[in-house]
Amino acid sequence: MKNPIAMPALSDTMSAGRLVKWLKAVGDPVKHGEVIAEVETDKAIMDVEAFRDGFLSGPLAAVDAELPVGETIGYTADTRAEASNGASVPAAQKAGAVEAPPPSATAGSATAPAPAPESPGVLPAVPAAARASPYARRLAEQLGVDLSKPGSAPVHAADVVAAALHHAAPDLKAGPPYRIERNTAFREATAQAMIASVGTPTFRVTAALPLGALIAKAKATGRSLSVLLARACALSIAEHSLFNAVYTPEGIARRERIDIAIAVDSPEGLITPVLRDVAGRSLLALLGDWRVLLEKARTRRLTPAEYSGATFYISDLGVFPSIYSFESIIPQGAAALLSVAAATGEKALCTLNCDHRVVFGGDAARFLETLERHINELAASGG
Repeated sequence: MKNPIAMPALSDTMSAGRLVKWLKAVGDPVKHGEVIAEVETDKAIMDVEAFRDGFLSGPLAAVDAELPVGETIGYTADTRAEASNGASVPAAQKAGAVEAPPPSATAGSATAPAPAPESPGVLPAVPAAARASPYARRLAEQLGVDLSKPGSAPVHAADVVAAALHHAAPDLKAGPPYRIERNTAFREATAQAMIASVGTPTFRVTAALPLGALIAKAKATGRSLSVLLARACALSIAEHSLFNAVYTPEGIARRERIDIAIAVDSPEGLITPVLRDVAGRSLLALLGDWRVLLEKARTRRLTPAEYSGATFYISDLGVFPSIYSFESIIPQGAAALLSVAAATGEKALCTLNCDHRVVFGGDAARFLETLERHINELAASGG
């Protein structure tokens, strides 16, 4: 008997996943809980485990196929003979043979490449209208959003609204030849998150904060400047609790723990590992956690629980000495984000972007004054 292996929901926000690699070949024995494949979600590469003992059997979904949650990606069979009778993937796609190829590109065309012949177990591309809820279809009709594009992910009302606000595409026909590169799931998730965030009514306040001594302390002690900054922010938030809140249609949600996300640059794009309970735990514990999170971020092994749910954000471009000042977009779920530029002498320009539905200019000014005090105290004490 064959049992289907479904694309698992590896995070609360995951609607589809891209198959990166099979770690087993057709006919190989598998044990319950054993990792058999790797899948790229919106922010990380995660493991797919077998849910029963048996033998891996085809048809298997092709490497680089993007499939919705719940779609069958392969099978397990009770016997090796039964597994070997099933269709298999091409040899190049067998266990450990190749990583997912780079995004495809087409020169001189405004459309993506024509879909390749269907691989066993891969959902064929269908118009978005067929993947949209009735409400999303009705909303798309009212807002003039085109749902004819093929794809695999479900379409929700929020997607339609975002498309209505930002659907205008650049006219490339009059310019030079070009090519369309398929977005990775990581970059597409970032793009959609930023589209959803730009509707937040924000304001910004910039202060010259005394980071020179804190930078020197970090270098002298071998401690992470990012963690020291997060600690100073958390202690300041503890005195100004609105900066740990978030706007909801029902009212202001006040959180009881300060969880700070620190933006990390990677070849794939921006990722924001989250330090938990930054005001309530020791600096030593936070430094240990950050070392683990940073290594996982660099290898794209963060789990959703490690990059989601932040109540405050820090983006630090201070390692680039020519960056005088900058600001960032506040992700959904937070009321503020601190953008830290390079230090000039003893001070650096730090811009606090704020959700005006939650905090006001005076709140931001008082917060930055408190932050300056905690920066000075940390620089003097180191903890």
